[in-house]
Amino acid sequence: MKVTLSALDTHESSFTPLVVIELAQDVKEETKEWLKNRIITKKKDGGAQLSFRPLLNKYEKETLENQNLYLVGASKIRLLLGAEAVGLVKECSDNTMRAFTYGTRHSFKDFDDDNDDFLSMAERQFIIKHELENLRARDEKMIPGYPQAKLYPGKSLLRRLLTSGIVVQVFPLHDNEALKKLEDTWYTRFTLKFQPIDRIRGYFGETIALYFGFLEYFTFALIPMAIIGLPYYLFAWEDYDKYVIFASFNLIWSTVILEVWKRGCASMTYRWGTLVMKRKFEEPRPGYHGVLGINPVTGREEPLYPSYKRQLRIYLVSLPFVCLCLYFSLFVMMIYFDMEAWALGLHEDSGSEWTSILLYVPSIIYAIVIEIMNRLYRYAAEFLTSWENHRLESAYQNHLILKVLVFNFLNCFASLFYIAFVLRDMKLLRQSLATLLITSQILNQIVESLLPYWLQKKHHVRVKKKVEALKADIDATLYEQVVLEKEMGTYLGTFDDYLELFLQFGYVSLFSCVYPLAAAFAVLNNLTEVNSDALKMCRVLKRPFSEPSASIGVWQLAFETMSVISVVTNCALIGMSPQVNALFPESKTDLILIVVAVEVTNPIMGFHLQDLISTLLCTTGFMRTE
Repeated sequence: MKVTLSALDTHESSFTPLVVIELAQDVKEETKEWLKNRIITKKKDGGAQLSFRPLLNKYEKETLENQNLYLVGASKIRLLLGAEAVGLVKECSDNTMRAFTYGTRHSFKDFDDDNDDFLSMAERQFIIKHELENLRARDEKMIPGYPQAKLYPGKSLLRRLLTSGIVVQVFPLHDNEALKKLEDTWYTRFTLKFQPIDRIRGYFGETIALYFGFLEYFTFALIPMAIIGLPYYLFAWEDYDKYVIFASFNLIWSTVILEVWKRGCASMTYRWGTLVMKRKFEEPRPGYHGVLGINPVTGREEPLYPSYKRQLRIYLVSLPFVCLCLYFSLFVMMIYFDMEAWALGLHEDSGSEWTSILLYVPSIIYAIVIEIMNRLYRYAAEFLTSWENHRLESAYQNHLILKVLVFNFLNCFASLFYIAFVLRDMKLLRQSLATLLITSQILNQIVESLLPYWLQKKHHVRVKKKVEALKADIDATLYEQVVLEKEMGTYLGTFDDYLELFLQFGYVSLFSCVYPLAAAFAVLNNLTEVNSDALKMCRVLKRPFSEPSASIGVWQLAFETMSVISVVTNCALIGMSPQVNALFPESKTDLILIVVAVEVTNPIMGFHLQDLISTLLCTTGFMRTE
């Protein structure tokens, strides 16, 4: 018999704060009271049945500046019933993985009525977020106090409050004690060791843990390339004719590592319970808008937007804009080659040490320009994808990733392809690859970690001084924590982190045969990246809500696509090598046909190609999947 919330008393006057809701400063009292009632009201009456209280009481608000901050939590019973509602999968006593149910709770491993650690804090906060997002309008036509904020039956109240500016932000709180334990085993001691992936998963959730797991795996996968590349560079780096063996190894490596990762990823996510977790029906994304109507699939009343209008926006506006940006990127690339020719001519005329250093300046400037263009284009791509008005968050992410990857690939690698296959200048290719790789890694470390950490430290000092000056008898520790965390930057997801690894994978897999140190520099960067990203997650940005994941998602497709391109590129480089050309001194046609045949019949190419094409078609909307 299914246990319902209405049958149990889940009220708790004193609770552990899990989530913070910040309201705008000018929010009306009737709106606050209405929101409070909807959060604490029983589920059968349309509420979330959660615990809710302001951070400061009336006296403290008069003493301090009026902060519209509210704490949300839940009783243990409420969280367990929420775990059943979201379909969390847990390990049973017989070592099988099954969806948790409250009625069979004693059959699950490590469950005890007195044990509060059965659900991790990340899981508890995910449950709170799920319940808040599923607070839906019933008979209300508008948000009380805000006639312009219209509601309709079934509309998510939290999403409407956020889009109306009534709720500024909703974020989960850090657990300082658990965070300190995680930091001690993660990044505070700079030693070569495996990351505590299971602890990361318990604190930040599966999506973040999978990113750090992939980062660690990719770093270890680069080590064989670095070990082989180091002596190869030291003893034969000026002899560009000897890259055939390294290119052949590169060709195999770039695909094998992805297959091994898929197995390791499946093993981790099965152990965490997300591999067998049922997918929930996706709700419309917050920014989706249209004419109110009945969805023919769900039967719910929600905004409807014609598909043909979205397609017109994609093909008549977004696609031409992307093509224009790609053309501009190629135009900047040709300016870079003009600068290279100027620097080379100046060096040949004078031959001094200064002009030899000047030979690297165009590549450094071009690498900086590439980073700037990538970031500016990212903002434009986000605006366009949002304007296209996709109904589902997954469709929005797929279209955004496709736009960004196409531009970043051309922007970062077009010059290398031009040098390799048009100019056929292996020395310039080595110089450009080295400069682009090293410069981009240095810039990313500064922009993503060092600069935000420095700014956050300055803000932390200001908050400390403010709290120490308080005369009121309050829980200064909690107040300081909430005020400090609300001012932290918001973690926008793993998009930028995976994009950085994707471009790094491209630099290593495509042309590292002419610059074998590429993998070694990538390993050094990733060793610091692990620590800087960990520092960013723990001390620089707000704690993100946990999101269950069974894989790295569309990024697996992106890496596999790059792997296929690297196979083609390395086969072409092998076909261009003097050793191979010497085997066909008279007939270049035979050589071209053999290279094409190797690419087509290569088992590595065939390993992914069919799945790759069908997945790509599904991702971009040309095929439908159930």
